Amino acid sequence: MKIWKLVSGILSIIMFAFVVFQSCAAGVVNTLEENGQVSGSAGIVVAVMLLAGGIVSIATRKGGRGGSIAVAVLYGIGAIMGFLMAGNFTDLYIWAAWCSVCTVIAVISAITGGKKDEIG
Repeated sequence: MKIWKLVSGILSIIMFAFVVFQSCAAGVVNTLEENGQVSGSAGIVVAVMLLAGGIVSIATRKGGRGGSIAVAVLYGIGAIMGFLMAGNFTDLYIWAAWCSVCTVIAVISAITGGKKDEIG
């Protein structure tokens, strides 16, 4: 799981940049169209959760269950926000799906946290 935490953390930090720019654009579109949607703001929250989850994932890759639980909570918040508030920002479903995958793997890591990894 150490390798997965490192790789998912790096990918999440890289994805943060894309999500922030897309969310700003979606927020501008929502404002100009005056459609009352909050998908741009939800995208910013998902981006922050991606960044925080990525940093915590990298920092706690050699740690125990506490780090995995923290990563699961951060990515879980991002997934819930992304799926519930995507609106017309449909790319947010992709980023929320990534958060969901990371949440599931972090939960698995927390459950098996006491065992020694033979792979990584």
